[in-house]
Amino acid sequence: MSTRQFSLVSAAVAIVLAPSVSWSQMMEEVVVTAQKREQNAQDVGVSLNAFSGEQLVQLGLTSSQQISAMAPGVSTVQPNGEANYALAIRGVASSDFTTNVESPVALYLDEVYISQMSGSGFMLYDMERVEILRGPQGTLFGRNATGGLANFVSRMPTQEFQGYVQGTVGDYDQYKLEGAIGGGITDTFAARLSGSYHVNDGYVDNRLTGTTLNNADDQSYRLHLLWTPSEALEIRLTGRLAEQDIDTGFFENVSSIIPGQLTPDQFNPVLEYIDNDGNVYAGDYDRDGFNELSTDGVTAAIEWDLGGMTLTSITDRSNVERHYIEDSDASPAPVFSFFLNTDAQQTSQELRLDGQAGPWTWVAGAYWLDLDIDDNNGAITDPFVGPATTPGAEAGLLNPYRRDLESLSAFGQVEYAVSDQWTVIAGGRYIRDENEFEYQTAIVEFLDPFARDFDASGNLANPFVLATYAGERKDTEWAGRLQANWTPSDDLLLYGSLNRGVRGGGYNAPIFPLSPPLDYVDAVMTYDPEQLDAIEFGFKSTLWDARARLNGAVYYYDYSDYQAFFIVGIDTITFNTDATSQGAELELTLAPTDGFELLLGAAYNDVVVELPTGDVPSVQSPEWMFNAMARYEWAIADGALAVEADWKYRDEHFFALTGLETVRENGYAVTNVSVNYTFANGAWTISAFLNNVFDEEYLVQTFDLSGPNVFGMTEQYYGRPRWWGASVRYQWGN
Repeated sequence: MSTRQFSLVSAAVAIVLAPSVSWSQMMEEVVVTAQKREQNAQDVGVSLNAFSGEQLVQLGLTSSQQISAMAPGVSTVQPNGEANYALAIRGVASSDFTTNVESPVALYLDEVYISQMSGSGFMLYDMERVEILRGPQGTLFGRNATGGLANFVSRMPTQEFQGYVQGTVGDYDQYKLEGAIGGGITDTFAARLSGSYHVNDGYVDNRLTGTTLNNADDQSYRLHLLWTPSEALEIRLTGRLAEQDIDTGFFENVSSIIPGQLTPDQFNPVLEYIDNDGNVYAGDYDRDGFNELSTDGVTAAIEWDLGGMTLTSITDRSNVERHYIEDSDASPAPVFSFFLNTDAQQTSQELRLDGQAGPWTWVAGAYWLDLDIDDNNGAITDPFVGPATTPGAEAGLLNPYRRDLESLSAFGQVEYAVSDQWTVIAGGRYIRDENEFEYQTAIVEFLDPFARDFDASGNLANPFVLATYAGERKDTEWAGRLQANWTPSDDLLLYGSLNRGVRGGGYNAPIFPLSPPLDYVDAVMTYDPEQLDAIEFGFKSTLWDARARLNGAVYYYDYSDYQAFFIVGIDTITFNTDATSQGAELELTLAPTDGFELLLGAAYNDVVVELPTGDVPSVQSPEWMFNAMARYEWAIADGALAVEADWKYRDEHFFALTGLETVRENGYAVTNVSVNYTFANGAWTISAFLNNVFDEEYLVQTFDLSGPNVFGMTEQYYGRPRWWGASVRYQWGN
């Protein structure tokens, strides 16, 4: 930590002006459903972080991408920058930007699995709580949670008339409006409507066209309907819709004439260009990239108390449509523009029974997922694939592919209270996956290479098919958990667990024609399910008359058929290998005086992936991560004023398994500060924030296209610069 950063955090910690008017926000007890039933987070033998909706508001978290800031060992992965999003937990991450691939860290919104990374960067508004679970969670949750999961739960209707409205203005002409309104319509029927709209002008300058990139133009809406015809039956219907239309895909172009090395002061003869002005938020792009995204879904949830047990049914239909293109060579040359398009339909059904009888607590159920993906990717690469024959057109590659997945699983978990202090847990999940996949790569001509619907059939001419592939696989997997919990006192939980997590098999969808010795055969195009066996020991403790919490965990991971994503030149392949990981986390939450709060977290992680060329660290897996937050609130003018500072540090890490200079981030720290004032009645709150206070320039993704046989450059994607803003919030009935 730099001297300036340490001083800022220390200053926030040291403010002690008057007695607080409210109890600690971070020490608030949060009820979670990590075990598919409501429990206090401190009573669950799982390494997790939980934030209530009120905490999210007070901490100023407004996007699902920000939720990792206060969770040790958790970070955001952005393989396409602002347009794609996933979580990395304990070094378990996916850097594959192909939407055909599911992340090893699962995301859930209102108990619905989000299969597409392009549909996961949703705005965080009107939330009941957020839970982040570390470690394999395959027993009780439906899909691919080898690394862990994030569970986002939105606020449901109540009979009380409730709502809020919040407006934000900020840097780069930022304007944001969000709100919710709801209440009882009859004695048994209630509704809640919420939404968020956000725009800003962007923070990246295209010197060639005079436009700005990486802007915001997002809107999202949810409607919840709640019907309780009796005390035993509750029926919820949710509709959701979100849209995004932004100019994105910017990269800093760094000359890399020598393979695997950065040569920023050397002219790039491949692109006939050099960008060495030192401004990482500006470039010369012949094309403004864009991301057009539309997601929608409908969920029906039923909870029925049968007397001694509860039946839960969750039925969902979700759709994701996305059109994305970027100027991947990040230069004025019309050499390489990568694109991908997604049209995915997801249908899922979960049924479960849970109950408690004497010392036994149990849950059992079944889960079905049907995923239909009709995608394509490719590149406008003229002149690399030959000149176009049609005047004004540009040649390129188009790779359409289809994936049909049907997954069926049965699961169960039982807890037995051996005594007042000891509980044992056993659980398992049986999974049957059936995949069908079709792929094609072809040279085509794009009649209007700058058209918004560049992949439309009317814009394509003279296709020449280079290769095709069709595959089918059926996989059987199982996940499981064995655990013992010991609670020697009400304030201490010790646990030890053996966990098996699995991640389903899948298929590659290469962007460019495969280079020898690779070929379009099963051994290259498909990969097997991933299996993770984990040992974990942890503790959760409440100290100092409930003014402090100290939680920690140590773990060891042993992977079989680890799904490694490898980029060699412009070929992108996922393949199976082995890997191991070991690490630990420690988190302290402290409220030494009324109104003063301190959160400190540390995570150590050592992931080793076995490659034929030797062992390498995994992608997005810094050895050390630290986070801190200090908050002080005091009474002033019949209201409450709060000052807050947070800080996060990530050690050196890599964005590809090569471990070369071109894919390395040396480590960075980001500091944010905020202040808010809540008036006496609690209805009005005004706040201001300054994010990335010291304007830290840090990499969130790189792609190595170095060497004269590729493009002689490295693409570098940087996180957001310093950003200020202010908000006004009014709420009622909450």
